[in-house]
Amino acid sequence: MEVVKLEEEKKRCGLYMRVSTEDQAREGFSLPEQRERLESFCKFKGYEIVDYYEDAGISAKTGNYRPEFERLKEDIKSKKINTIVALKLDRITRSIYDWENIMTFLDNNDAFIDCANDEINTTNANGKMISRLLMSVSQNEIERTSERTKVGLAGAIKNGHIPSVAPLGYKHKDKKLVIDYETKDVVVRIFQLYYDGYSYKKISNILNDEKILGKTNWRDSTIVGIIENEIYKGDYVHCKKTKHPTYYENVVEPIISKELWEECQVQQKKNSRSYKRTLTYLYLQKLRCPKCGRILGGKATTKKNGNVYYYYYCNDCKINLKENVINEFFDQFVNELVEYDSVVNQFFLPMIKQKFDEPKEELEKEIDNQKNKLERIRKAYVNGAFELEEYNQEKKIVEKAIDELESKLQTTNETEEINFTPRDILLKRDIDYINKLKLEDEYKRRTKTWKDYTRAEKADLIMRFVDNIELAIIGQVVVVKQVNFRESMCKPFQDLYDNGYIDIHKPTIFGNVVGSLRFSNYLNPEEVSEVILRLQNYYDVGYTEATYYVEDQVFYFNFVQDNSAIVRVFPLEDYYKLDPDNKMKTYQFGIIYIREEDKFQIENIDAAFDYIPDESSVGLIYPKNCGTVKLGVKPVKFADK
Repeated sequence: MEVVKLEEEKKRCGLYMRVSTEDQAREGFSLPEQRERLESFCKFKGYEIVDYYEDAGISAKTGNYRPEFERLKEDIKSKKINTIVALKLDRITRSIYDWENIMTFLDNNDAFIDCANDEINTTNANGKMISRLLMSVSQNEIERTSERTKVGLAGAIKNGHIPSVAPLGYKHKDKKLVIDYETKDVVVRIFQLYYDGYSYKKISNILNDEKILGKTNWRDSTIVGIIENEIYKGDYVHCKKTKHPTYYENVVEPIISKELWEECQVQQKKNSRSYKRTLTYLYLQKLRCPKCGRILGGKATTKKNGNVYYYYYCNDCKINLKENVINEFFDQFVNELVEYDSVVNQFFLPMIKQKFDEPKEELEKEIDNQKNKLERIRKAYVNGAFELEEYNQEKKIVEKAIDELESKLQTTNETEEINFTPRDILLKRDIDYINKLKLEDEYKRRTKTWKDYTRAEKADLIMRFVDNIELAIIGQVVVVKQVNFRESMCKPFQDLYDNGYIDIHKPTIFGNVVGSLRFSNYLNPEEVSEVILRLQNYYDVGYTEATYYVEDQVFYFNFVQDNSAIVRVFPLEDYYKLDPDNKMKTYQFGIIYIREEDKFQIENIDAAFDYIPDESSVGLIYPKNCGTVKLGVKPVKFADK
């Protein structure tokens, strides 16, 4: 029987070369090197080279589109080539899933793969098995590399190295994302406008009309991107548009508060319907239905006399709650909240914030940059790059930016020597309390209480301080169960109180009269002495001590005869540590008081409200313009009293 030997089909090859940036850096697989080695390999094998296919800078990860590899597959389908020649198997793919699809494709089109560095033969079962094993090793390598990259990237992001173009309001400095003081105010304004009910389109029109940052191409899509970007509250979302985004909190300095950012996200649905805020709801987004847990909506009715009455409701559970019910509960402690806000956030914080938000070095550097920019514009005009009208417009924009930066620098210079301490908060609250007693009319004229706040101001304070308000149903009546304050407010307050630097009002019975005392925690004697010395710049305050009887929960003192008023009471020892179980019979307390005949001792009455005595007792620190004035009297030494 004669055996006929079939002629083997000639190999018509497509040389496939791929390199990613990582590969080239790690292993030196440049495209020219691959091409040279593959040509030598084909010459040795006797293969006919039909075409070359090069994918540069593209990874072999699943899902990556490789145009040249797709062209190669089309040429296999058209029978132009029947063999893929590559340097290594991982040049083609590093995914087991992709490899199975490629082998199926090759089988269906009578094509093969040959690798110069790997012994791959896809024409039999053993060869396919070996290719799968090699592919598993390759996929493991890429997965491990990916894991190491993710760990390194996560560490970098947590240190402020954000892998993206710096958004408006920020800039890259030393690879970190830092605030750009020239543009951050634009971001703040955009968020505020949006919170007030302006649509994306309306905001972009305003910015275009005013030519903000010299631009007239502000788009509503730009405003959307800003409002939805977590970076402005200090957070960052990596791979935000993928199925598995990673959220990083507090990785950069925020431009706006987290509370305002969250409120703006809630505002989106309303603004998208061309909603314009005309009524201010104090507790919007703070109340949940006590039955179903949904956030309560707000509504209002206007009576014939013009009075507006506000309600909160749940459509599903048919629950309605008058705003006055919440106000009555809130009024129990809101004045203390306002006092805290006026001292900490309105008196001290703006200047403390100024020092950190507007660093002197950054402002000086930015001013130099703008002056250099102005000089470049001038030279461009001289060289004929600008017409006079265009030059004047550009010049005006830069000069405006310089003026704003120099104004901020002046304010920062004025605060440069200010070093507020927690004792200053305690001192300011003592002074305010005495002013309330001694300069009652002036105090009322100058001091805004809760009832003096506009609804917008009340809503702003509630938004910043209150996390949510818990409701309950008693019988058929909806009542306020509890107000939960934001941790960002509670923790600083609690820290100040625990360390003796802020007071609280405690209910007290004076004979048959119910009143309250200002009580602060233990403070060491040196700090107490300093506070009293500084107080005596304004008032001839007195100091005495009293014994507190623990079991009866009373202490005895008599200020009736000389009409003295207690300013503040505080323990002389840290009894929380000394007597945690309340086994001691008595505690010793210090009392700062003021007599009725004591008068204000400083020449300028404005100082009592706008200044605090400094520690040297020779001048006054003024947080609004940082000026210094001389005292009208010398301080009375604490030891002499």
